Amino acid sequence: MKRFLATTALCLLPAMAQATALEDAPWAPRAAAYRLTLFLGNLDPMPWDLLDSSWTTPVAGSARDIAAFENMTESETRGISQALEDQDRQALFLAATDVIENGILRSLAKASDNLGTPEAAQHIARAETLYRAFADGIQAADRSGFHQNGRAWLALNSAVGSAGLSQAGALEADRDAFNAARETIETYLMQNYTAADFMPRSTLTTVPETIHSSGAEIEVPVALPPGSNIADQRELPRLVLQFEEAGLDEADMPLVAYGDMLFDSPEIFGGPARDLGMACSTCHNRSDVNRDFFIPGLSSHAGGMDVDGSFFNSMFNDRTDDHLDTPSMRGIRFTAPYGRDGRESSLRRFTRNVIVTEFAGKEPTPFQLDALIAYMRQFDFLPNPKIDDAGRLTDLASEAAKRGEALFNTPFEGLNGRACATCHTPDRNFRDGMTYDIGSSEAPFEGGTVTQFDTPTLRNINFSAPYMHDGSLPTLESVVDWFNDSKSLGLDDAERGDLTAYLYAVGDGEDPYQVFKGRETTFRLAWEELTTFASTLNTLIPMQDAENIALLVDTVAADLAADASTMVNQAAKADVYRLSSLLRAAGDASAGDNWAEAAAAWDAFKTLQSELDEAMY
Repeated sequence: MKRFLATTALCLLPAMAQATALEDAPWAPRAAAYRLTLFLGNLDPMPWDLLDSSWTTPVAGSARDIAAFENMTESETRGISQALEDQDRQALFLAATDVIENGILRSLAKASDNLGTPEAAQHIARAETLYRAFADGIQAADRSGFHQNGRAWLALNSAVGSAGLSQAGALEADRDAFNAARETIETYLMQNYTAADFMPRSTLTTVPETIHSSGAEIEVPVALPPGSNIADQRELPRLVLQFEEAGLDEADMPLVAYGDMLFDSPEIFGGPARDLGMACSTCHNRSDVNRDFFIPGLSSHAGGMDVDGSFFNSMFNDRTDDHLDTPSMRGIRFTAPYGRDGRESSLRRFTRNVIVTEFAGKEPTPFQLDALIAYMRQFDFLPNPKIDDAGRLTDLASEAAKRGEALFNTPFEGLNGRACATCHTPDRNFRDGMTYDIGSSEAPFEGGTVTQFDTPTLRNINFSAPYMHDGSLPTLESVVDWFNDSKSLGLDDAERGDLTAYLYAVGDGEDPYQVFKGRETTFRLAWEELTTFASTLNTLIPMQDAENIALLVDTVAADLAADASTMVNQAAKADVYRLSSLLRAAGDASAGDNWAEAAAAWDAFKTLQSELDEAMY
């Protein structure tokens, strides 16, 4: 189960992409605006309207629901406003950096003025939340400075003193220690974050200026801005797999199991998607849609993004803000062509395009594509007892839905004499495999040809809002209203209600979300998935396929260790780390061409897994 590791600026740099979602700590409003400025300022083209709103309105992911401007001085506000008005990228970066540095210095001064009172600790806390905006750049570029500053922050917090509890345990403030720690931090900031001394930067980063001006090549870990959410949605979709419904075990189907692992692996993508821990399943949770997915600057609303911008693959940048809604992959073997515009009839070629073109991954091997396609072709729709095999409503549907079915099959002049069912053909899974211009997009230039979009299936659509290719319509009611208005269908309120009821009937599905209770926890689900992925070593080790073993181990070993944080049975956490180490040992041995040692480590993994299975929840 692939999820995003939301790293904070003060944590250790990850050695590789991991998968367990951690809630990102809220940002101070000014720090949130600053981090958004860095992220949006590195997009091409820059979204100046979003940059403006990041300072003038509250930012999602902020600790408090206030705009950054509300905590800034008049001169700071003027500097940001002027840079935004001039659309001057470098001036905005300098003014924004000043806001953070000045805010830290002011808070430390207030802490000094209030030393020995509770207010002093509050001011230090405010200063630390602003320092967080710089910390990842310092950590990446200047490890010694990062640790020096870290010790200084600890000293500051220890030196402010405490009134204790009920006059017991009081600690006197230590002004000498406070001043020494304050000087350490302030000197570092003034040497490295005084914007007037900055050299121009082609990429806006938080790397300290003394390091940047030296010309050193520094790679700051990829980070998403405040307000981002690429973790699994809280209600996990139920995954319906054809082989499971037939009573088969995925562990007995190594190609499918390996494809399942690849679908959950960030290792098949290039940076930055790989570095963020993104996988196919990040957007397509358990074959359906991650309705919570959102990245400011890339997503116009939750549930999709612009996949051909500059962030994931600059070579694929079409310089157009064209957010696409994430389509469900349920029943994907029945829903060709692929892509919202139906540009690809082959699922294999489309999958390769997503990996290489959209997310800058290296060329997948034929075996890897075979595995991915074998797995994805197992995705099925949620069963829906309200429709029969031909797509007709059953007796379980409401009377309103049955009236709506008649409307759905009625030709309308506004649809050029066709019915809704002409394109959303009931006995073809409510689709026809064709593309159309329905008036939902504009031509790219005057006299240009409007993009056509494929007919999406209506099966299970109750769980994949929003709707249309760009996700511009939030509900099925709004979809019916849009067609009624744009195509002059002439439906009255009752008829629109009946047609909507019909859509809800055909779009329904049984048990749409994963149920967790008792021993069936999120970790148990991850445990069963990850150990099934690992089972492909039964095939890969005898094949001596070191390349695919390495990819599997890099994915599964990291995920096992990371997922341990979600365990209910915390006493068994150490055992998960032991298993992860055995998997690593098998991978290291195979990389060294020591196949006997790899097989021994894998046998030890299987033995320990069997012994521990009941405790894994």
